[in-house]
Amino acid sequence: MTELKTSLPQSGVARTPPLVVLRMRGFGMEIWRARTSYLFLAPFMTMFMLFIVIPVFMAGFLSFTSYDGFASPKFIGFNNYISLLTQDIVFLKYALPHTLKFAIIVGPGGYVLAFLFAWLIHQLPKKLRDYYTLAFYAPSMAGAVALSVVWIAAFSGDRVGYLNNFLIQAGWLEQPRLWLQDPRYLLNIMILVSLWISFSVGFLSMLAGFQTVNKELYEAGRIDGIHNRLQEIFYITIPSMKPQLLFSAVMAIVSTLKAGGISVQLTGLPITPLYAGHLIINHVDDFAFIRFQLGYASAISVVLLIISFLAMRFAYRLFATKEGE
Repeated sequence: MTELKTSLPQSGVARTPPLVVLRMRGFGMEIWRARTSYLFLAPFMTMFMLFIVIPVFMAGFLSFTSYDGFASPKFIGFNNYISLLTQDIVFLKYALPHTLKFAIIVGPGGYVLAFLFAWLIHQLPKKLRDYYTLAFYAPSMAGAVALSVVWIAAFSGDRVGYLNNFLIQAGWLEQPRLWLQDPRYLLNIMILVSLWISFSVGFLSMLAGFQTVNKELYEAGRIDGIHNRLQEIFYITIPSMKPQLLFSAVMAIVSTLKAGGISVQLTGLPITPLYAGHLIINHVDDFAFIRFQLGYASAISVVLLIISFLAMRFAYRLFATKEGE
């Protein structure tokens, strides 16, 4: 009888749900309370899941398989990565070095140029800013049209090409040169064109950032001993517009590492002569849409994703707003 009495209170005690269940319940209640806000977020979240998250996980899965798009994927482990880093001569000799050179010059170079010209435009009267902003931003909107109309005509391999015509008239060339087919010049031309069209959304973000800086800070800086514009930029402007600089850096990294269509548009060939303009994204297109080795192409995409992630982490550490700022 005593054992029965002592066991009754123990059996009547309610068990506490696991912590995960409690958190899920709390998250569900929070969503329900803010259901209107989440309803407005639903279209974006749906598209983000369908076209960003799911493809990334699919690429990660396919990178461990041998898949041609027709037969079922065959799991092969890390063989794609081993082949890419030890046996793929085109990747190691051309795609990776060209991409690093392209990214190091176009990324920071375009970033600095965008900052410089945004600062110069900001010094102009308000009536003139819009015209200059449109003039610098227009090439990025034109895209392939500008490449075909301006740069292909400029670097045309006949005497009609602007550059050949100028050099022949000046006496510096005797015969026209095939600029876009010559492996010695193609990558440099790609870098030049990319710098020209680098004034895109990041440029507009910097221009908007200059307008958000509190002008009273400049007056306070002059009282504290700042004597020239360079000191104003370094000590006041850059710390005050770090969010815009971070956004511009991320956009510059993304646009630089995915820039593979420039070589195709300039040369008209999916694979440039002697791989002179071959970037990692061109290597992905080669194996995915020409050779139909989708598993291997997915492995290359994952490597490019890791490079992009590391570059973005560096940008976040450089421009992220720290506590106390």
